[in-house]
Amino acid sequence: MELTYFRKGFGLTTAVQPLIDAEYHSAIVEQIRAQGYVATLGDMTVRLAQEFGFCYGVDRAIDYAYQTRHNFPDKRLFLVGEIIHNPFVNQRMREMGIEVLHPDDRGRFDFTGLAADDVVILPAFGVTLQDFGRLQQIGCVLVDTTCGSVLNVWRRVEAYARDGFTAVIHGKYKHEESRATASQVSKYANGRYLVVRHMAEARLVCDYIADRPGRMSDDQFCDHFREKSSAGFDPATDLKKIGVANQTTMLASESLAIAAELRKAVVERWGEEYAQECFRTFDTICSATQERQDAVLKMMEDPPDIMLVIGGYNSSNTNHLAHLCRQHTVAYHIEDATCIDPETGSIRHKPDLSKNTPERIEQNWLPRSPFQLGITAGASTPNNKIGDALVRILKIRGVDIATLFPATPGGLAG
Repeated sequence: MELTYFRKGFGLTTAVQPLIDAEYHSAIVEQIRAQGYVATLGDMTVRLAQEFGFCYGVDRAIDYAYQTRHNFPDKRLFLVGEIIHNPFVNQRMREMGIEVLHPDDRGRFDFTGLAADDVVILPAFGVTLQDFGRLQQIGCVLVDTTCGSVLNVWRRVEAYARDGFTAVIHGKYKHEESRATASQVSKYANGRYLVVRHMAEARLVCDYIADRPGRMSDDQFCDHFREKSSAGFDPATDLKKIGVANQTTMLASESLAIAAELRKAVVERWGEEYAQECFRTFDTICSATQERQDAVLKMMEDPPDIMLVIGGYNSSNTNHLAHLCRQHTVAYHIEDATCIDPETGSIRHKPDLSKNTPERIEQNWLPRSPFQLGITAGASTPNNKIGDALVRILKIRGVDIATLFPATPGGLAG
């Protein structure tokens, strides 16, 4: 069936940009940025990270989604999963009449209700080759917002499979991006992949490769990685030639450390000359993720008293920013400005990286004496949510916002 496929938008950016600016812009954030990323507001000194919030890939995905709605005002529009990991942005998609298709517990989408006349938006994370093929068979109009950094990783993984290397991917095996990346190996009959979540899991692979005492047996290995590897994965043969890649939003330092440990294991088992031929690695962390992590680390050289990290709880890059901050100061990861209650003065936040940890409510979380508040946000967090959070904190402190910022057409936070 002929594919109607758009990857470069519809030339309508000029038409939709005013609406996007109105919905995601923040006058407060822009004013503080213009003042060198620092502002004294009452007894509080606010420091913004030098890099935060929307990245180019997120900007592009949102732009294309708005263009799609503008270009197809009368068609049914669908989105394969969340366009990015931010609850406010995804709610706006629904309010625009874009129906979000949610995967089941195994990450599978039900496309049975789609028809050839429907328009389907592919998210910034991309979709698996299998899902793309199913949509192509239905004949839907496809609008692809997959981030360029993600496509770069796909090309690496595809090259690994082409050349007979198993792709070892540092990522979350249920994450949309990692699933889409892993699927690229299926372009070749003997393509193989293995997903490792963190250094502890990578060390299990290293112990197996190096044949260290106490390593897992073949059966134990296959059982542990059953859902995290390609069908029919055989560690005895599939780990002899490996290429390392990563989900683009992982912690950069950990991805590099995992690659180094895997190479060390290959050298330990087969020698340096073998490793030069049978081990490959490329740094595929996206530049925006790296820049936001670097900006936080720079800020932590002189850490503020409190760090506020704003972004979806299912946002990998936001979680890693919070993790970096917690190593240096008190950090609160909030999903949205509404997590701060100006009436009670409380904050509702996610206390650690685990997705199963419930939110925690803290009272009296702001110091009574003058203090520094640092703020950063994940690459999928719009500036207006940063501004909203700051407005709520100022209300808790009893600060008259109108005396600090002149009125603007879009409002202080907007």
